[in-house]
Amino acid sequence: MSASWTQEQILALAPDTSSAKNAQALAVRSKWLSLGYNQQAIWGECQGSGSNTYQTQIDITELAFKCTCPSRKTPCKHAIGLFLLFTDQKEAFTEKTLPQKASLDTPKHKPDKKTESTKKVVDTAAQAKRAQMRYNKVTAGMQDLELWLRDLVRQGLAVAQGQPYSFWDTAAARLVDAQAPGVARMLREMASIPHSGIGWEERLLTQLGRVYLLISGFKRWESLPAEMQADIRTQIGWTQNQEELLTSSGVRDRWLILGQRVTEEDKLRSQFNWLWGEKTQQAALILNFAYGSQPLDTSLIPGTSIDAELVFFESAYPLRSLVKIHHDAAPIDKMPGYSSIQDMMQAYAKALARNPWIEQFPIALQAVMPIFNDDGTCRAVCDADGYMLPVVGLVSQKAWQLLALSGGHFIGIFGEWNGDRFLPLSVYANGIFVLL
Repeated sequence: MSASWTQEQILALAPDTSSAKNAQALAVRSKWLSLGYNQQAIWGECQGSGSNTYQTQIDITELAFKCTCPSRKTPCKHAIGLFLLFTDQKEAFTEKTLPQKASLDTPKHKPDKKTESTKKVVDTAAQAKRAQMRYNKVTAGMQDLELWLRDLVRQGLAVAQGQPYSFWDTAAARLVDAQAPGVARMLREMASIPHSGIGWEERLLTQLGRVYLLISGFKRWESLPAEMQADIRTQIGWTQNQEELLTSSGVRDRWLILGQRVTEEDKLRSQFNWLWGEKTQQAALILNFAYGSQPLDTSLIPGTSIDAELVFFESAYPLRSLVKIHHDAAPIDKMPGYSSIQDMMQAYAKALARNPWIEQFPIALQAVMPIFNDDGTCRAVCDADGYMLPVVGLVSQKAWQLLALSGGHFIGIFGEWNGDRFLPLSVYANGIFVLL
């Protein structure tokens, strides 16, 4: 393995406290019928309930966990227990050849049944016609949106506070019909701002300004640089071809996986994975999606680092990316990022100057102290110079966890900044990485 793992670092990989506790009970030799390892993997056969046995495997080159148990948690208690046992009793892993029954490799992608001669030839003329039709629809939709925005501002923002959700949803639905789903989402998210408390006027005006800036940019489309055109297309709802993107050269670095957040809307789950380049000091966002009962990708584990090549989507300030080549994995042993909040704010201002539609800006702070209210809620983080970032989104359990980890001392922290509030996602304290 590229780096030695401690018991604390392995337990930090557990998806929840019950998994960590159960894994510790499985980290004993008597629970396993067979154990082995080689340069690529660790494996074992665990005695389950009744006559069932589970085949568990850990790919130590990419830190991927696989197990035949019915648990939907990744990594499961068997994988964590096997990893703990390996670090404590490596001599018990006597087998050197991975048994056929223990091989849990994902089946290779089956070749396309269509041969080159039978593949459908792309009708470039029809493709261009469809592209022009969509462009015309988007243009009409953006023109209608501009009139709607002007009417809203002319009446005054106070009127917006009395509007029902349908006021925003109807305008958003028209943009969906105009094939501009990205702008529609921006409008729907604005519906709750007038009821978000003190300062809602400023927050609403900021979002309205971003939408109007998008309209203005779209009107001047042809005069803008290619990177800004890409940002405008992305915000409106056009997608980039990922297969084509993977053919371009990427950025090779050791990428620290610092944060993960999952949202769900209409049965579609979106997984935000935040990475940070150790040498480049560049942030990267890997987005994964799953609909209904489909599983989310589990190859990126917060608290670990991977030697990988990432390919970034075209943007004036690239953040979203794809993993092109993935090498070995290792535990995180530090929190990278900015030494002060002031440095972070300067970086944020430069990022907005290049892409004013950044919604969540990733920030890693090396030394901040959480500030808590009397009821235990976290209201801000403060650096050594006295600068503070207001905190939002921490449920009580996570706030108390943050309090216990900091203990009134400076800690490393990573999260998302939306220009108004900071959402902590992970902490590095006393040599331990913890996902909040």
